[in-house]
Amino acid sequence: MAAIPVQQWTQPGGARVYLVESPAIAMVDVQLDFDAGSRRVGADQAGLASAAAGLFSKGVAARGSEPALDENALGEAWADLGAAFGASAGSDRFSFSLRSLTELELLNQAVALAARQIAEPSFPADVWQRDRQRLLAQLKESYTRPGSVASRAYGKAVYGDHPYGHEVTPASLERISVADMRAFHAAYFTRCNARVSIVGAVTRAQADGLVAALLARLPARDCAAAAVLRPVVEVQPLQAARELRIPFDSAQAHVLMGQPGFKRNDPDFFAITVGNYILGGGGFVSRLTEEVREKRGLSYSVYSGFSPGRHAGAFTIGLQTRPDQAAQAIEVSRQVLAKFVAEGPTAAELKAAKDNLIGGFPLLIDSNLKLLGNLSNIAWNDLSLDYLDNWTARIAKVSAADIQTAFARKLQPGKMVTVTVGAAP
Repeated sequence: MAAIPVQQWTQPGGARVYLVESPAIAMVDVQLDFDAGSRRVGADQAGLASAAAGLFSKGVAARGSEPALDENALGEAWADLGAAFGASAGSDRFSFSLRSLTELELLNQAVALAARQIAEPSFPADVWQRDRQRLLAQLKESYTRPGSVASRAYGKAVYGDHPYGHEVTPASLERISVADMRAFHAAYFTRCNARVSIVGAVTRAQADGLVAALLARLPARDCAAAAVLRPVVEVQPLQAARELRIPFDSAQAHVLMGQPGFKRNDPDFFAITVGNYILGGGGFVSRLTEEVREKRGLSYSVYSGFSPGRHAGAFTIGLQTRPDQAAQAIEVSRQVLAKFVAEGPTAAELKAAKDNLIGGFPLLIDSNLKLLGNLSNIAWNDLSLDYLDNWTARIAKVSAADIQTAFARKLQPGKMVTVTVGAAP
């Protein structure tokens, strides 16, 4: 397979830039990530990062001879350019995305408009009042869905007081003001705090100028002298098993069970990836599906997965079943997990998993957008620049012993949280 050369450098302003040149089509995709995810927000204002992300497209402030733009004017401006720009907030990072043709005049206009939105959002109060009512209605509606009830209870039980487990509530939304959004923006959106990933038909020199223009309106601070972002506490391991049974009038019982897993940059990542495919990530060929669905007919689907981030994301087994079968489905799942952690995979399971993962790897990088997602993963998690070049080789090297050792280090089947919503108490 041809290599995917990743170029990396740091700009004088402190932004770290990652580039993959892809000249096949005259387009460029850019992702800017800031350490400003929901983990940077206190529990009393849970939802602030996502709320701010929603308002970045609702207006930019006036500056000098440049007039203010409301959400309608912004939408029309992007449509005229044939380009796309958006903002989103996750647990760890706050991201902006830009997609544009590389025709110089259009690209320069798109970059200039994106720079205004990144640095000078107006956070209109009237729009926030409208959006808050919509979010409150969505939140109220989610309380009627057993899956949402289970997810909230599960997150709180697994993560405890860690920000990963903070729950957005009507009260936390009511406490968020546009002044809070402006303070959040001023605290975290700086050139020093940016990691920029670029895939497209641009050279390194063009990419460097593009990034400089995108960040030009943000505060210029001395990165060495800038205050270090406050550290976020680590996710604490569970000390004992815990069961939560939440009555709910639903045809299916929703079950989530698990515990904190591992960080994304953990050296066990590849062994865990192969092992989880065998355990419950491989769909109909996984052990959990074989034991829970095929042999016993307890659930239409059952899965397992890890969600690693800057902190230890959860390992989760999830399924839905008839309420009267919930206890049996949980017990079978626990037995399958305990056996897998104790014994690891068989030789046949290991070969099938590696063949599937290696064979499917080209599908992970078959478009510029997918490649951008992988590049931003490298940038955000400080992975090696040859990570994609060595991905299939690292998968191929995983042994049954590697998987057994990694799972034994990461999971304690006797200390799992189990949340059941819908079964009788």
